[in-house]
Amino acid sequence: MPSTLRLVFRYAVSGGIPKRSFYVAMVVGTVLNLINQRRALFGASSINWTKLVLTYFVPYAVATYGAISYRLSQP
Repeated sequence: MPSTLRLVFRYAVSGGIPKRSFYVAMVVGTVLNLINQRRALFGASSINWTKLVLTYFVPYAVATYGAISYRLSQP
């Protein structure tokens, strides 16, 4: 198990995974923030900063998980 964990961390920071996950997070996070906090983003109410950050973090984590899972499944 420890060798698999090391492999997971290595994959998470290499091979273009962070860059691709970042792009996914920017696109998906922006769309979701526009949907969920449009009033706050356009000045009608206050921004919920926790929701804003999580709305970018979750797509990043999901994209990274998907890429790592795919790599681990390859022979």
